[in-house]
Amino acid sequence: MSAPKNNKDEDKPPGNLVVSISAHLRGLAKTSPAVRKQFFPSEEEFNCSSSSTIDPLLEEKYTKVKGLVHKYSSRVLITLSASCASYCRFCTRRRMVGDIEKGRLTKNDIAGMIEYITSHSLINEVIISGGDPFTVPELLVHTMKKFKNLNQVKIIRVHTRMPVSNPKGVTPKILKAIKAITNKPVYLSIHFEHPDELTKPTIEAIFALRKAGAILLSQSVFLKGVNDSFETLRSLFTRLAELGIRPYYLYRCDPVSGAEHFVVPFGKEVKIMTKLRRVLSGIACPTYVIDAPNGSGKIPVPLNNWHFESDQYEDFNSKRVKVV
Repeated sequence: MSAPKNNKDEDKPPGNLVVSISAHLRGLAKTSPAVRKQFFPSEEEFNCSSSSTIDPLLEEKYTKVKGLVHKYSSRVLITLSASCASYCRFCTRRRMVGDIEKGRLTKNDIAGMIEYITSHSLINEVIISGGDPFTVPELLVHTMKKFKNLNQVKIIRVHTRMPVSNPKGVTPKILKAIKAITNKPVYLSIHFEHPDELTKPTIEAIFALRKAGAILLSQSVFLKGVNDSFETLRSLFTRLAELGIRPYYLYRCDPVSGAEHFVVPFGKEVKIMTKLRRVLSGIACPTYVIDAPNGSGKIPVPLNNWHFESDQYEDFNSKRVKVV
């Protein structure tokens, strides 16, 4: 199955990430510079330093069977598709997204994943991501049904940006599949970066997902020129909590080749996050983390309420890592 072609424009991009921008986002970008910067390519993508890599989290190394990444003992990541309704220019998987044929999975591939999971008894959680799994609705529904019936799996997570990039992609078929899973929780993590993304169609998609029974979380990334502002993030996280979405993670931008121009100075991020923690309620304030290079964990960053080393940290493998 390939990504749907409706409402999208395909072009040859600068750098190594294809350009695909939904009609919904093209319209929004006319009035929102923050949305435009996220999805429209720039010459800055050519500026890559030696501190960046194409796979900073070593997902290729930890790929055990096609489409399945196993880095942490209790959970696996499934890259169900290499397609997205629109491609974020800061994508940490820019090495693979957009290559539809290479990333194409079949029901046989899902069977191979289940065989792998059942041979590793500690795995109790699956994270279905991509690309965006909502771009392959039939395969997503099939995959969720399989894990619904696998007793070993106790938690199903689905990561998507479809409610933001193309709200029409939140289809009745997907909603029905989520609603049918009553024997285990379905956590749906939606990627948000800026309050401008919370349009009426997106909010309608959010309510539909809530009604279907999904537990909604959000993930965000600090992005230079997009959301590196206290007021912007306070507005975003406050509104998400009001809509029934629990802000989960706020990431430091990964040092991925082609996206370095989005990286915010570390001290500025800590200052903003410290201020946010003072004013936001616990349910509206995400955990600020660095996804450590080499796949060694999401490390929570201490705030300015504490004195700490601001140039390096220790990952979950007790390795000292310099902040880039």
